[in-house]
Amino acid sequence: MNEKEIAEIRRRFKPEKSTITQVHGCYVNTQGEITSQFGQSFASTPQEETENILGILKRTLSGGLGKNLTDLVFSTQQVVDSDEHRLLMALRDSALRDEGVITAFYQRVIESIAMECPYLILLAHDSYDIPYQAKDGGSLPDSSNEVYSYILCSICPIKETKPALSYNVPDSMFQNRGIDRLVAPPELGFLFPAFDDRCANLYSALYYTRKTEDNHPEFIDGLFHIEPPMPAAQQQETFRGVLAESLEEACSYDVVQGVADRLREMVEDHKSRKDPEPLAVSKSTLSQVLRSCEVPEEKIEAFAQHYEESFGQQALSPKNLVDQKGTQLRTPNVTIKVEADYGHLVETRVIDGKKYILIRADEGVEVNGLAVSFQPGEKAE
Repeated sequence: MNEKEIAEIRRRFKPEKSTITQVHGCYVNTQGEITSQFGQSFASTPQEETENILGILKRTLSGGLGKNLTDLVFSTQQVVDSDEHRLLMALRDSALRDEGVITAFYQRVIESIAMECPYLILLAHDSYDIPYQAKDGGSLPDSSNEVYSYILCSICPIKETKPALSYNVPDSMFQNRGIDRLVAPPELGFLFPAFDDRCANLYSALYYTRKTEDNHPEFIDGLFHIEPPMPAAQQQETFRGVLAESLEEACSYDVVQGVADRLREMVEDHKSRKDPEPLAVSKSTLSQVLRSCEVPEEKIEAFAQHYEESFGQQALSPKNLVDQKGTQLRTPNVTIKVEADYGHLVETRVIDGKKYILIRADEGVEVNGLAVSFQPGEKAE
């Protein structure tokens, strides 16, 4: 799915546009036991609560593509005949009206996830009359000729509050407040089937994880039986390792900063073109980036080999490879942070056999919040 398609489905979770009539779910305790199940109708739910429930479900379609949102692709054999795909299709095709299928799904989720706190499994089904979209991007709401039927699952941790003293305004008195169980934003979830080219793709699901460093591979393996993708944060760490192993002594500040600047430029250019398709860079593209930074050819060949060993033929999102906000320089005792547009102000030098990091400081220098002046130094003999 691309950004436009995700945004189109996200809009379905606004109260004025939603056709979801009820949400199903269950409460799972720390022992992995279901203590309650429910099917809550929105017709009898106060509007504010309905909006909050839709807001939680909507969060499962939030975050960055390639970071929080990832396409999980089923093999042809799985779609033809597999328990995991059959279960998801049964949920969708029954529109969550088959209690036996729902219970089987709950059990599969519980077996596939390890959470240290209680959690809530939320399930919603929707049927979307897809409006016709003209070439100019305009849509005709009354010209729908296809229905996109899908399920959305959100898995939300339950946070217990501590007992506290509260003030009751109507009674004008202090009272002890007991333990409340609050539904936290989703930790993970998925949309099935994916909404590719503005229609259902039974070969794919859109997977969500709140943390970029942990995409819950045990859940992906247990529920979908698909090889879990490398988490976004791990991609960055692995890419750094590939660069360090490949470049060795050629891994200078200028090269590292040059690679980061070029990848950031790609992201900004992609953003300015408003291209809805996710941006990805291949092994050959990254090799060209290194070549533009004047890295020796033998080092580039070593990079290509290490890249393939770590990532295979997979293309990666530049957003996952470098920090988009800036550069961080670190020694054992000092950490320096530089905004993305000002990396050129930093230089590295060897003076009298000692290594230095030099930062050009024209004006506005502060130390502990105090403006400091520069004293003219003695000229070298």
